[in-house]
Amino acid sequence: MTDHDRRTLPRVRYLLLHAYGRGGTIRTVMNQANSLVAAGWDVELVSAVRRRDAVRFPLDARVRVSTVVDLREGAHTPAAGILGGWRERRRGRMLGRPAKHIPAGEFGYRYFNRYVETRLIAYLRSLDDGILVTTRPALNFLAAEHATGGVIRVAQEHMNHGTHKRDVRRRIKETYPRFDAVAVLTERDREEYGRLLPGTRVVRIPNAVHSLDQVASNHRSRIAVAAGRLFPQKGFDLLIPAWAKLVETYPDWQLRIYGSGERKADLRALIEEHHLYNHVFLMGHTDRLDDELAKASFYVLSSRFEGLPMVMIEAMSHSLPVVGFDCPTGPADVLTHGVDGLLVPPEDPDALADAMSRLMGDGKLRADMGAAAVLTAASYGPDAVRPRWEDLFTGLDAQRQRTPGAARGQRA
Repeated sequence: MTDHDRRTLPRVRYLLLHAYGRGGTIRTVMNQANSLVAAGWDVELVSAVRRRDAVRFPLDARVRVSTVVDLREGAHTPAAGILGGWRERRRGRMLGRPAKHIPAGEFGYRYFNRYVETRLIAYLRSLDDGILVTTRPALNFLAAEHATGGVIRVAQEHMNHGTHKRDVRRRIKETYPRFDAVAVLTERDREEYGRLLPGTRVVRIPNAVHSLDQVASNHRSRIAVAAGRLFPQKGFDLLIPAWAKLVETYPDWQLRIYGSGERKADLRALIEEHHLYNHVFLMGHTDRLDDELAKASFYVLSSRFEGLPMVMIEAMSHSLPVVGFDCPTGPADVLTHGVDGLLVPPEDPDALADAMSRLMGDGKLRADMGAAAVLTAASYGPDAVRPRWEDLFTGLDAQRQRTPGAARGQRA
């Protein structure tokens, strides 16, 4: 990219629900932002709401971060006077009212309210330049309706279409054709969204891992790792009983599950029920997951559904083979069964146990599959993924320059 190209690049804004959280979407969007800003792009992260003081993932200092609604204690200064009092009462009522424009089936619905929604709409209506990337259905719906001032709009989907609730799928079909492009993570998603949205530009751009420069496993430890929110989607309630089937044959192996979430007590009870307190460990959240992955000998993906399982790919960058459910979507788009991992039928603990047993009993197989996993992970490195975003953004901007005033959804 020439210096002239750098000077003429459009600003890119990523709109996240909560840039200060720990979710996988937040992490992958920050990876995108870091990669783009390092290549000379002007990048801003916009957090719809803010509840914490600092971001939780590494973020290049050149990436600006702004907030639409700051919900931290003490962040809001009440307005003075009679008019101010009226505004404060109105704000309080709106904070307690449900969102009007977001379907109840959206996974993040509980984080929205009428006040947040109204402030987001005002923000979106204020945009008149650059590229806006919205990162979940709720934000996509609002952008489709209200970011109509000339900004280039890209809807980013992090989940498989079929996992969305019916009311969300209906709104996707209604609103996504208004976007300049819809970006999805896998080829299966691209085909599905292409059928759903004829005439809409749908592109496949996978998420990138934060780095490929990782310490490789030596495959000699008796440790398997899984990671993710302690939430039904991740299927740890299926993984724990599967591990119970292996303890008698492999009593010296440990399963370490990293993550936090609302089902911790349920999973702890399941561990107790199967007498696995010396074999399965809920490790909680860690800021050093790379170090923990390097200590393991294989990774387990027990999810009921995924978008593109990034922690799995990060594990592969540490030379870890993967055992996983062939759930929709992502695992089969990344793994080649029998080469860099083992895929088994979805939600089948017996099959999962058999596949884990195969790796636990064969160190050479772990090493061979781990070597192949590193090669697979290489195609998800920042330098491999960033050019796809750059091609999309520069192409959309060039199209806008050729047809000024004719942008889809632009105000009259």
